[in-house]
Amino acid sequence: MPSYSIGQAAELLGVSSETVRRWADGGRLGMDRDGSGNRVIDGVGLAAFAQERAAGMHPLPDAVATSVRNSFAGIVTAVRVDDVAAQVEIQSGPHRLVSLVTRESVDELGIEVGVTVTARVKSTNVHIDLP
Repeated sequence: MPSYSIGQAAELLGVSSETVRRWADGGRLGMDRDGSGNRVIDGVGLAAFAQERAAGMHPLPDAVATSVRNSFAGIVTAVRVDDVAAQVEIQSGPHRLVSLVTRESVDELGIEVGVTVTARVKSTNVHIDLP
């Protein structure tokens, strides 16, 4: 059964290490000690906590109604355009997303470096890799 350090859990949850410590100290997130005395979080417990936390999050007042469940809010870090297509890079927390869209879409939406956007991913194929 995998276990995670405070820093790893923080990265997976998209919060600071201090927030994870506060949650653990407050009893919201279970934490144990490994053989070396380091604080660790059980992977199953972390997964359950992540799901509970996501279920309790309220959408922003101006959130878009959508059937797409994989949404990544982020900031545009690069835009490369040619005559027809455009490549847009987005940094969403630790995730770098690259999208190919039409140049017309980039122009109409005003997409440029520094703009905050939400990338929505809907696909029939999802690939999962282990580190």
